[in-house]
Amino acid sequence: MKSNYRWQVVGMLWAISFFNYADRQAIFSVFPLLEKSMNLDSMQLGMLGSSFAIVYGICGQFAGIIVDRVRRKTAILGGLQAWSIICIATGFVSNFRSLVVLRAAEGLGETFYYPASMSMVSDYHGKDTRSKAIGIHQTSVYVGTIAGGFFAGLIGQYYGWRWSFFVFGGLGMVLGFVLKKWLREPARGSADLAIASAKPLNISESLRTVWSSPAAVTLMGAFLCANFVAAVLLSWMPKFVYDRFHLNLAMSGLTATIYVQLASLVGSVSGGWLADKWRQKSPGGRMLVQAIGVFGGAPFVALCGMTQSIALLIFSLTAWGFFKGLYDANIFASLFDVIRPEARGTAAGFMNSVGWLGGGATAPFIVGWIARDHGLGFGIALASVVYLLAGVLLLVAAFVFAKRGVPQLEAAHVA
Repeated sequence: MKSNYRWQVVGMLWAISFFNYADRQAIFSVFPLLEKSMNLDSMQLGMLGSSFAIVYGICGQFAGIIVDRVRRKTAILGGLQAWSIICIATGFVSNFRSLVVLRAAEGLGETFYYPASMSMVSDYHGKDTRSKAIGIHQTSVYVGTIAGGFFAGLIGQYYGWRWSFFVFGGLGMVLGFVLKKWLREPARGSADLAIASAKPLNISESLRTVWSSPAAVTLMGAFLCANFVAAVLLSWMPKFVYDRFHLNLAMSGLTATIYVQLASLVGSVSGGWLADKWRQKSPGGRMLVQAIGVFGGAPFVALCGMTQSIALLIFSLTAWGFFKGLYDANIFASLFDVIRPEARGTAAGFMNSVGWLGGGATAPFIVGWIARDHGLGFGIALASVVYLLAGVLLLVAAFVFAKRGVPQLEAAHVA
């Protein structure tokens, strides 16, 4: 395997992931426009965030199983074209019901990407570079979220909310055609096994591999909690800034995303480097980096909802973003430390299902419900408690389960 190409793969997937997040983030920056044009209340706006997450979460488990049995290149590029077409179609809707349906359909289109892309990266990068590779890839999430937040708000401010979806969807379709020639499928297990295995496990074997691992199950629980917090801030922060600090639409979207996402970019690269180093010394090293991320971020999540100062908000978003990056860089790298290569797509799919159904789907609606009676700031601040629970689960995974599970899996690789 050529060393340069394995990093080129990370770059190609980075570009796809950019649109994955720009497309899904765009709608949150035009919430005030949708609120006025369709007469929506906070609970209905929350349903738009939840509808994507519900479908994304339900389909994730099936997408993961499929990804372990098809060419991942096909799943990645096919998904890109599908969600880009759905994004364009969103710009044509005229009522709330249609908007919810297409928002949910976009969740279906995007659900194949992460199981397929993370499985592909794990076959180009072994344990010595896996966290760095995934950490670099993770920066696309932050840049895409900034672009979706700012440019959707900017385009919506001057041309109406529909054009945001036309622009992002159209550019995603072009990218899919360009990358069809350059992205190549690796042999499964090529970065871990002495002899790469292209033979997939049957479905029952895949499911048993995932759910018989207590470390994997605990990591999924931590991801559910962490994704709940991320969904709260990503879905509600643009409106929170708009309402509390009275910035215009574009600046609200930018303020709500750029500080946290740029800091997460730095945190993700740092977290990937630190985790690869720590993993060489401890089986649970990647999980401990994640624990630092959620424990360190919790107080700043609370400050984001409580502050009346724009300066303190920016500081809190920046600090929270850095710690979030430490966690994010190792979501799948930690999971793959305890899952054999042939079942990694299935494991990643279930990780997404648990995280998005339990966290992403519930958070926008729950906070919308809390905001109706207690204010949006209180709902955001309360999410910090969920971060603390994620930290406890990560410590259990690192100190209890990883010490036994990781060496057993590595022994099987050698054999």
